Amino acid sequence: MLYLEKNHDPRRNAAILAEINNQFDLTKAIQETEQYFNPTRLRETSHRGKNVKHSTGSLSQKLAGIFFRLLSTKSTTVSRGKVIVDKAEGVIPDWKDLLDNEFVHLENNIKKVVNVVDYGAVGDGKTDNTLAFKKAIGNGNVKVIVPAGVFITKGIQLPSFTLLVGAGKGVTTIKLHDTAKKGTRLITNADHWKGNHHLFVGALSLDWNVERLGNVAKTSTWGNHSSCLTYANVTYGWVKDIEAMNPGLHCFDISSTLYNYAGDGFRARGGSKYVWLDNLNGYGFGDDGITTHHSEYIFISRCHMCDPSGRAHKKDFSNSNGIEVDDGSRNVVLVNNSSSRCFGGVEIKAHENSSAASNVHIVGHISVNDNRSFNFRHIGHHKSSDAESKTAYNICAANLVAIAPIFTELYKGSTPRGMVISAYKNVVINHFTLIGDPTYDYKGHPVIAVQYRARNVLLKHIKVKNFKHAGSDIKVFGGENRADSIQICNVASQDSAPKVIEIGPDIEDVTIENPQSVHNYL
Repeated sequence: MLYLEKNHDPRRNAAILAEINNQFDLTKAIQETEQYFNPTRLRETSHRGKNVKHSTGSLSQKLAGIFFRLLSTKSTTVSRGKVIVDKAEGVIPDWKDLLDNEFVHLENNIKKVVNVVDYGAVGDGKTDNTLAFKKAIGNGNVKVIVPAGVFITKGIQLPSFTLLVGAGKGVTTIKLHDTAKKGTRLITNADHWKGNHHLFVGALSLDWNVERLGNVAKTSTWGNHSSCLTYANVTYGWVKDIEAMNPGLHCFDISSTLYNYAGDGFRARGGSKYVWLDNLNGYGFGDDGITTHHSEYIFISRCHMCDPSGRAHKKDFSNSNGIEVDDGSRNVVLVNNSSSRCFGGVEIKAHENSSAASNVHIVGHISVNDNRSFNFRHIGHHKSSDAESKTAYNICAANLVAIAPIFTELYKGSTPRGMVISAYKNVVINHFTLIGDPTYDYKGHPVIAVQYRARNVLLKHIKVKNFKHAGSDIKVFGGENRADSIQICNVASQDSAPKVIEIGPDIEDVTIENPQSVHNYL
């Protein structure tokens, strides 16, 4: 069984995926997935259910909603980006050329290259280098070199046109000072309200130094604070070749100025856009390894997130995900990433009082021993009595691998799943391999669950094996909260659950092609 360490090199993920999916034509699979995903062909269905109730909320919630609407804009339909295979056979978003051109623009605007040591920094793991970094960075238009060593700081803020470059993961470490406040962001951009642009951080380790807090009940404060690296309201950003350790909240947060809870159908002003995260490692995070909020055109490639502490949450209720595409995010592309021992490997979601993430592509992901390898949901928009989600739509995924999902101490009440799809419309999953532990007790639960008013879902080329103690390989839940408009094609089950496909009651539109066997609800 595959095991991925904290120091796993995520640049190997493509090779591991190729080994698991032998003789797999990725270019063809991507073309097929795009062909399958055709929202004009997929029938739009509305199943609000009877007597839909809209939560009025408490007075404090109403006042909070009014405040957030002042800082929000209506969520409008945007053109859906695509993924392509470039000449080097790498998978990239179709807007990456713009990002590459802007990186040249960044380099051309660098007026000087400096070494932080020349401004008094000492990498001895003891000296406070906060002022030295501030002097070296100045007002931007600078490339700051950080050599080998452990550099203590109370936080670093980057103005526009700045590169901050170390000597490599584990060679250069930037660490928070023991007296830094709980809400400190180790590295962030200088102006979250006006915004910044053209920022690069790379080739170093970031240590949030959670140990300084002692045995506190919660390791984070609020919003996008308490993280190793936060880009808030950043246009054109790069984060590459970085290890992030033990943040109170997130390892990497690509965010708006403020998280926004104005309601479904609204997005925050001041979101980040055109940001590339590549070859990142993260572990010990209090919430998520990588997260995005109200941001768009985000490219996340060759990253590995694992072993969260979950300490940003109440004990036993830690929704700590490897990669989370959250509230109001759009046009996010994930390529050849991995996760291990998290609550969710990849979670695409939103809170009830925010817009859902939409237009998300996943091409290649390895999930090992996550509780829910892939979890797609819009909280508070699942039941027949809930308002139907206005924004949970458009997820395309190909070349996924889920290995041995497990029960977890992070979230004790959560049952293991290879995938859960709830509330989302227009979801295409093409070429998905799920490998269970034949000795593990899955307590009769399904491996893949399509449920809670999911609509227009296509599952194609699904391989499942060794989930002997699961109830079914794929279950489409029925009843008042039923999923509908479901297509399931080419399911291969080997030494797995006693039911390959299980269909619940009252489902009006389901198509099943070439399964090994089908169990219909009686």
